[in-house]
Order: sequence, then C-alpha cells, then structure tokens
Amino acid sequence: MNSTDPTVAGSTAPYRDASLAVPDVAAPRVGGLPSGALDAITDVGGVTVGHCTLAQGAVQTGVTVLRVHGRSHYLFKVPAAATVFNGFGKSVGLMQVDELGTLETPIALTNTFSVPAVAQAQIRQAIAEHPEIGRAWPTLNPLVFECNDGYLNDIQAMAVQASHYAQAVDVATARFAQGAVGAGRGMSCFGLKGGIGSASRLVTVGSSHSSLHGSPHSSPHSAPHATSGAQDLNAGPHYTVGALVLSNFGRLRDLIVLGQPLGVRLAAADRQAPEPDKGSIIMLLATDAPLDARQLRRLSARAGAGLARTGSYLGHGSGDIALAFSTAYTIPQQVSEPMPALAMLHEQLLDGLFQAAADATEQAILSSLWHAESVSGRDGHARSSLRTMATMRASARPGVNPYSQAPDRID
Repeated sequence: MNSTDPTVAGSTAPYRDASLAVPDVAAPRVGGLPSGALDAITDVGGVTVGHCTLAQGAVQTGVTVLRVHGRSHYLFKVPAAATVFNGFGKSVGLMQVDELGTLETPIALTNTFSVPAVAQAQIRQAIAEHPEIGRAWPTLNPLVFECNDGYLNDIQAMAVQASHYAQAVDVATARFAQGAVGAGRGMSCFGLKGGIGSASRLVTVGSSHSSLHGSPHSSPHSAPHATSGAQDLNAGPHYTVGALVLSNFGRLRDLIVLGQPLGVRLAAADRQAPEPDKGSIIMLLATDAPLDARQLRRLSARAGAGLARTGSYLGHGSGDIALAFSTAYTIPQQVSEPMPALAMLHEQLLDGLFQAAADATEQAILSSLWHAESVSGRDGHARSSLRTMATMRASARPGVNPYSQAPDRID
C-alpha cells in the first residue's frame, strides 16, 4: 500500500496463525447446504471486500468496505433492506435505505467514533467521481455501520481517517482476509477475539432439495465446498446467498458451536466473572436472486436465526442489525435510463434462500471467531483466539471433538 503510516496494513490474503505449534483442527461447518468456491460473501458475483487495518499499541481498529459491484454505486443502485433486531447503534444511512430500498455507496464498517469520518470519506469520494452530486444531482446517502471496539482499541484516539477508507476501497477483491482485520481488528465476540467473518450457501429454488452442486447463475466461481442431498439441476433456478459479519457481541458462557454449549466449558476454565452482553453485530447478506426491497427485508430478518443459534439473546446494549441486498439488477439514478423489467421470485419459493441466510450467518459468525488471532491492545486488555484454544484442546486429547461436551479441559 502507498502509505507511510506504520499503523496501516492492507489485508487481502487469508489469515493463518503461524504461531500455532500444532496442526489446525477443522473449522466448524454449519448445515448441509453447499457453499461457494470461496465460502464467502464474494461468491455472489461482483461483490468485493477490502480492509484497512490499524494495529499499533493501543490503536487496534480499522475499516472494512464491501462493494456490491464494480460500477458507480450512485448511478447504478442495487435494491436493499435492513432489519434492526436491537437498535442500540449509531449507524448512518439506514433511514433512507428503509424509505427508498436502495444502496448508493459501498457499505462501510468501522468503530463507533469513526462513523462521521468514514461517512464524510464516502461523500467526498462520490463527489470526486460525480461532481454534480449535491448541485445538479441529488445528494448522497452514505452507509456506515459500526460496533464499539473500545475494550481493545483506544476509541477516543479517533485514529480512522478518510485515507483509510480510500485504501480499503482500493484493495477490495473477491479474496479477502477474515478475523482480526479491518473493522474487526479490535472487536470482541463471546469474550474471545471476534471481527470479520464470511460464508456462502447455494440453493436451488423450486426444488424439493435446497442444495446444489454449483451456481452458474451469476457467481464467478465454480466448485462448491460441500454437497448435501439429491441434486437436480433442472428443478429450478439456482442462486447464492453470502453473509459477512462484524462480530462484537455475546458472553463467553453463552457461546454455542454446532449446537454444543462450548462457552460453558470455556467459561469454567476462564474463571472470570461473567460480563453483560453489551456488544453489537452487523450482518450483511448478499444474493444474486431477483428480490425486491420488501423481499430483501424478509431475507435480512433470517440472519437473526443464525445469530440466535450461536447463543445471542440480543442483549440490552447490543446493537444487532442485518442488511440484505441483491445484485440481480440495478436501479438507475438518472430518469432518462430505463428501469429494470424482470420477474421477482414468488414468495412461496423463498424458503431455500431463508435457510441459506440463516446457515451462512451462523457460519460467518463462527468464521469470525475461527480466523481471529489473539490481540492485545489498550491498557493491556487482550482477547484470545478460539481457534488456538480448540486446536490445543484437540492436540491434548486426540480423537475428541473439540466442540463437544466431553469432560476434558481446555486450559
């Protein structure tokens, strides 16, 4: 990256903790639906993700940007809708999304106190691309989601600047890092290290089986990660649902992995007094299925099912928000451009997408925990990596499922 700031690191490669002294155990996998080639939100064609990570001393934060396509987001809007499960949050831009049902900027994630800086960066970047904005053309609706990373990060330093948003946009690609990167650098999840996580699921609409051996609809990738059930490529159209989360919620003792109360065992070994659930989570869902804004709101609500499976109960101080968008068509900014004319999916064909949304969200949350390295930050505060704990547990007890309730200790 073209930066002299030693705290800035661009993150595009998958993260692997080189400090592990024993081989990794397999990451927990949710459900039976197959995933796309990357098992990430970028399995939805055109979607890219970029990070700018700030990691130096007490500053442990950053920016993550999701681009819905490679064109102007202002001129070529995509349909979108959000569900606010618990509104303890300071996001910018949701009111207009709720009213108009479209996105007109990339989606940005950052820490709570950096929302104004990132929103201004979005506005300035759009004006640089289209000088008519705010003059001959309407103004711009920035869209910035946030979580409070103040436990690990010196959030009062307000270290995130407009240049960091621009760098995240510049490095956006289909292959991106997960875990303690970008906006996820300082986030905590279930008392462990959280952050950025992603996953995807493939579905055939109109089939008695909600699974598929591939997704040629509009995804640029080919072979799925897993298969399940009988497959019939002629049963109906097939689509991808991808999820990306910024996880910063939950109490350790409440963590559930693959239906097992792993957090109870981890909390017993941790021997620390339980803390209230006062974090947040942002859940982004992308699909290439032709859905309108009303249907996308229904899809976004299914992220809550995946969230609940991990042990969240939507605590008082937890801002829990989901947003879903479709890349199947765009809506022009200019009146002179033709509006899209295509058939939306029938309501009775949405169940497969709903299942995919729930499974991908749960998988993305577990992926955020799994890919995150241990991080130390402000005032000596630290969060441990779940993957390191599970790997050490599996090494100490070969043949024992590290996510089970087996009576072995992780410390």
